[in-house]
Amino acid sequence: MDWKSLKSPSLHGFILGGILLLGLGLRLWQLDAKPLWLDEVLTALFTTGHSYRDVPLERFFSLSELDALFTVRSGLSCPEIAQRVAIESVHPPIFFCLLYAWMSSLQPAEHWVWALRFLPALFGVGTIAALYWLNRIAFSPAAGLLAAALMAVSPFAVYLSQEARHYTLPMLWISLGLVGLVQMQQDLIRRGRLRPLVWVGWSLVNLLGLYTHYFCILALIAQVAALLGWMLGQSIRRRHWAALGLAVAAVGIGYLPWVPTVLSHFSRPETDWLIPYKPDWLDRLEPLYQTLVGWTLMVIALPVEDQPKRIALPLALLMLGFMLWLTWQIRKGSHALWCDRSSRPAALLLLGFTGCVLLQFFAIVYLLDKDLTVVPRYNFVYYPGVCALLAACLMALPASRTRLSVLVVLLAGLISSIGVVNGLTFQKSYRPNQVAQNLASNPTRPLAVVMTYTSPQEVALGLSFALELRSLYPAASLDSQVQFAFLDRSSGYDDVRRSLVHLPQPLPAPLNLWVFGSPGMRTKNFPQELRLSVPPTATTRNRARCAIDPEGFHRLGFPYQRFRCDPIERSNERPN
Repeated sequence: MDWKSLKSPSLHGFILGGILLLGLGLRLWQLDAKPLWLDEVLTALFTTGHSYRDVPLERFFSLSELDALFTVRSGLSCPEIAQRVAIESVHPPIFFCLLYAWMSSLQPAEHWVWALRFLPALFGVGTIAALYWLNRIAFSPAAGLLAAALMAVSPFAVYLSQEARHYTLPMLWISLGLVGLVQMQQDLIRRGRLRPLVWVGWSLVNLLGLYTHYFCILALIAQVAALLGWMLGQSIRRRHWAALGLAVAAVGIGYLPWVPTVLSHFSRPETDWLIPYKPDWLDRLEPLYQTLVGWTLMVIALPVEDQPKRIALPLALLMLGFMLWLTWQIRKGSHALWCDRSSRPAALLLLGFTGCVLLQFFAIVYLLDKDLTVVPRYNFVYYPGVCALLAACLMALPASRTRLSVLVVLLAGLISSIGVVNGLTFQKSYRPNQVAQNLASNPTRPLAVVMTYTSPQEVALGLSFALELRSLYPAASLDSQVQFAFLDRSSGYDDVRRSLVHLPQPLPAPLNLWVFGSPGMRTKNFPQELRLSVPPTATTRNRARCAIDPEGFHRLGFPYQRFRCDPIERSNERPN
């Protein structure tokens, strides 16, 4: 198929429909198969009408209680959801309000995880359509189809779309903002004027973005800077400058009510994890290659995580070779694109936007010591620009090269996306499924799990383990087999040890006790023995002696240690 000769509207529409269906299929495939991780648990709490205050703390509870915690509580308004999100997290409210309305309308029971992830997946499909629109007006209808296809099979975009998080919605707003930006540029070139409907729509889309994700501030700055940079090189009338200023001012005025909340959020400690522990010269270089890795994952992501070296190394070399080949294709395509005077203004605008976002990223990294590049998902801010430019460069290649290059890039993306939906790449942080399997590794004994915490984020992490652990046990035996507890370690582990002695715990000994510690703890930092409250019998006390199991230490971000608890005979109890 020659992408450059698609002139039949019916064929064009048929191909676009096929691309959208492919994107939808990839995003819905195995949508609820992967475990919820920390951030998704936070989303689930807020968008089912709950908060941290509803989580059972400082007591043992059965995992069956999680059903009530993640059952939708109807009747809340968007301002109420916004207030909870503003107090208990550091995010704007629109995504959470929309997802709460969606969950309230469905009232899902058994398949609530699928319902939770469906709306972000749908926003991801909307972004495919937005990329088509963007490149259609910026370059050509064929370039629009290719941009949509690249977005549809991008492993990065599929990964974001299958997360119950607020990334695909702001990516959709940013894509639509770029549509408005390019349209304003086209109007100035072809009509010599700005249409009010376009710049008002651009203002509205960017305002919605600011109320969806704070990183849309970076996208707005980049859009304005890119358009201003282009306008400075043109003969632009004064009223057009005034129209642009009015559009930006409208966004600022619309955002004023949320500014005090923004300032309070920026001073909160929740983002301190982005600060390098000991920034040295090596830390200063890491953002550079992490950025290159992030670009690679936008087009190809083969399963190299948790793989033996004999598998990971060849796949990593294959990805490197692919990126070198793609860089060569982009180099040739960009030269041809630059020579096309009709495409040059839009290409400069999108390149200016992408470059400005990257400059802001590096300013945050090197001036504020917050390494955004360590988290690939944050690249959603400029990914629409990258995707649009990649499609334009590939379409600018000679026709014989275009067919082969497009086929190779789309095939690499499709194979990578299949790995994403099957959990082989972009694996969930802290691996809740693997942790749960380790906790349940000895099913012959009852299981008590203690998640120590100092922050709501650690509570959410524990809930992700508890949810996955729940899926490993039959519902009928859940209450008699597993107990879970969140214990505050803010004042030290002595309080945790005392709580274990006195906190009512219904499982009889012998049992296994797993205790989660703080990051950095090792086996030697855990006590050699703990006492745990258990139901007494005629021959045993109401406490069990829990000895550390040297072979039962694991670490996936947070360390967790197994203790084997045995009953204390009434005649053999030693004084504490």
